[in-house]
Amino acid sequence: MAVKRESGKIYFSRQKPVFESLPNRGLKPSSRRCEAMGTLKGHDIISALQFTREDLLRLFNLAERLREEIREKGILDYAKGKIMATVFLEPSTRTKLSFTFAMVKLGGRVIDFDVSRSSLAKGETDVDTLRIIDGYDPDVIVLRQSKPGFPEQIAPMIRAPIINAGDGPHEHPTQALLDVYTMWREFGKVDGLTVGIMGDLKYGRTPSSLSYALSKFKDVTIYYIAPQALQIREEVLKNIEGKVEYHLVNDLSEVIEKLDVLYVTRLQKERFKDPAEYERLKGSYKIDAAYLKKFKHIPVIMHPLPRVWELDPSVDELPQARYFEQARNGLYIRAALIKEVLGV
Repeated sequence: MAVKRESGKIYFSRQKPVFESLPNRGLKPSSRRCEAMGTLKGHDIISALQFTREDLLRLFNLAERLREEIREKGILDYAKGKIMATVFLEPSTRTKLSFTFAMVKLGGRVIDFDVSRSSLAKGETDVDTLRIIDGYDPDVIVLRQSKPGFPEQIAPMIRAPIINAGDGPHEHPTQALLDVYTMWREFGKVDGLTVGIMGDLKYGRTPSSLSYALSKFKDVTIYYIAPQALQIREEVLKNIEGKVEYHLVNDLSEVIEKLDVLYVTRLQKERFKDPAEYERLKGSYKIDAAYLKKFKHIPVIMHPLPRVWELDPSVDELPQARYFEQARNGLYIRAALIKEVLGV
């Protein structure tokens, strides 16, 4: 992806920055850094595209180490004296809780911004809200916002490193971290895997970030499995072109026995402007245990959760189901990321 550098700031060329005239108050390193640095200290984590293969493998190994240390000691002291602000302007369960648990397990503290009792209800802008929170000197801010590109746009105005916890239908880089980390733990590698990503690929943010993370590895094949109306966005394909082999299909049964992993996603009801379109597509894809048992080979089943109708609870009992373990892995990989960003 092309990068635009200007006045100490950095922007992805995908979208015109809207805060170009505002000064960069902090001394944060660019989120597009020299790969040889081998560190994420002080960096904004905006996109899965910014991770290198070395970053991912280093974080996976650090997550394994922290998993053992947390098992042995419970609460560590790496982040003692550090404060994380969680600013979730859109609902979350797993992401918010796993970040909170990760920071606490590292020995730090968490200040949670309660959007329901905030001045946003009085008309304060999200930009002003973030600048106020930053003014209280948190060591890192975890931000979720429904506006695509908002973390990237606000980052030059904020002193603290920002970790993007999801920006609308655009990206979810830390979900990609835990997804690929789960695959790495399952197979002992990521190179050479064949992954099917099924469901709402148009409005979902996890398929894009997962695609970008997988593109950092060798000989990966991705099958995008969805009705035409929900197929993967063109911008995602452009960003992975020449890095992975990919195929667009609409019938899971044609490819399921080729897959190492089937990654299922829900239909993003909250992203649909037309309720009739949602109802038309509702139920257009679904898997249950009976369907999977028709095949000689069942891949590892993953899902970012929450699920609704697309992944039947009957799948939970299959040995290939990994989505609850996947969610648990989020604690350790996010702890690894926090540790690196804080430089502790």
